[in-house]
Amino acid sequence: MTLSIRWKVALGTLLAIALGLAVAGVLAFRSIEQLELARVEEALTARTGLAALTLEPFLAHPADPLRLQAVAHELARQASARVTVIDQVGRVLADSAVPDEAVAQIENHGSRPEVKLAFAAGRGTDVRRSDTTGQRTVYLALRVAPAGAKNPSVVRVGMPLTILEQRVYDLQRALAIALSVAFVVSVMVSFLIAGGLTRPLQDMATVARQLTKGAFGQRIQTVSHDEVGMLAKTFNQMADQLDRDFNARRRLEKVRKDFVANVSHELRTPLTSIKGYVEALLDGAKDNPAEAEQFLRIILKQSDRLNLILEDLLQLSQIESGQVQFRQEPVLLSTIAERTLASLKPLAEKKGHAVTVAIPAGLPLVTGDEERLVQVLTNLLDNAVKYTPERGTIQIAARAVDEAWLELSVTDTGIGIPNADRPRVFERFYRVDKARSRELGGTGLGLAIVKHIVERHGGQVWVEGNTPVGSRFVVRLPTASSIGHNEAVPNQSTSHQV
Repeated sequence: MTLSIRWKVALGTLLAIALGLAVAGVLAFRSIEQLELARVEEALTARTGLAALTLEPFLAHPADPLRLQAVAHELARQASARVTVIDQVGRVLADSAVPDEAVAQIENHGSRPEVKLAFAAGRGTDVRRSDTTGQRTVYLALRVAPAGAKNPSVVRVGMPLTILEQRVYDLQRALAIALSVAFVVSVMVSFLIAGGLTRPLQDMATVARQLTKGAFGQRIQTVSHDEVGMLAKTFNQMADQLDRDFNARRRLEKVRKDFVANVSHELRTPLTSIKGYVEALLDGAKDNPAEAEQFLRIILKQSDRLNLILEDLLQLSQIESGQVQFRQEPVLLSTIAERTLASLKPLAEKKGHAVTVAIPAGLPLVTGDEERLVQVLTNLLDNAVKYTPERGTIQIAARAVDEAWLELSVTDTGIGIPNADRPRVFERFYRVDKARSRELGGTGLGLAIVKHIVERHGGQVWVEGNTPVGSRFVVRLPTASSIGHNEAVPNQSTSHQV
């Protein structure tokens, strides 16, 4: 049977506690017994010394055995102990534990450990079961050598351990009850601790199972700040990442499907046109020179459009995948404006547009790829020229937002962009007026390319409405000083009208 982690933690904790309590109990039982025995020996020392002092006068000269036995009985009564007098050869002269007439029949005590030690060193102790009384007894023997006596004797006092054993038993029983209560409390505490430790792990297992089923919104609720809490927090972060990744993949899949659909639609239009006019030529239009030339010009125009779409797609793909390496060098906004205006000046003049450039002196430099920034402004200015009616007004302007940012804007008096469409104009193939966009030759990818180039420069791009008509596209770029350069050109002012 497989145990859950909660039971493993609880049983492991209980085993450790049980072993600790068992070791502590054994040591405590032994300590109690030794402590009580030491107290008995301390009391026995005093009583034995008093008995030896009292019996010493009776041992100085051969004493009456009955008198010696009577004194031993009295001392035993007062000391609540057994008093024994032993001569040098081990013969018992008096013993309070036996009747007077039985003293002579007591076996020789010369071999008793405490007696041998007393004769050899003056003092001897031993703990054993008495052959005479049958009780477990602690003995203390003192050698007594009265003045005038030929040979020393030994006075021995023995205290039965019956009372001591009962006291030790009572203390050990109380300790056993206390240890049992402690064990029961430990059982409850260990299960509480195991539950607190393993509940987040069980929650993680539950959430993990939910994640495998696709329920990415599940999270672990925890308030602890220990390792388990950190693990739960990390798990939640992983779930968040999975949720973002899943949503991102879902959005990416939608974008991919939309992209494929848009590409198919955009490519189908020129291909259908080319196919139709080729079929018309084959059906006989080739025999009419004027009509054939017109059809061929249309086919050429649609081929150019098809080629332009493919070029923009390739460029956008390279920028998104990071294959295009952007240079990082100081760039003047006035230089970008001049280069862009030079390339689009003929188209603007053809439609009679008034194009103005207003870039104040002293603007900081930006760091980036000049060619790509020219491409950004070219796309924006090209759209402004295309979607602004004849004799309209277009302005290229720049300003410093603060020390870290510059704004480059293109404002026109064209047809404008509705509020609902502004957030989406930077999407691939998104057009406000699809028919007019195709008529003007747009691929629907120019603003998407602009957005990616600007973001690769660490900037932002958006579109606003212009009052009273038209649109205002704004590109915000970081200054060179904000990313490690501190350069400025005091006289880069450009202000002229085409």
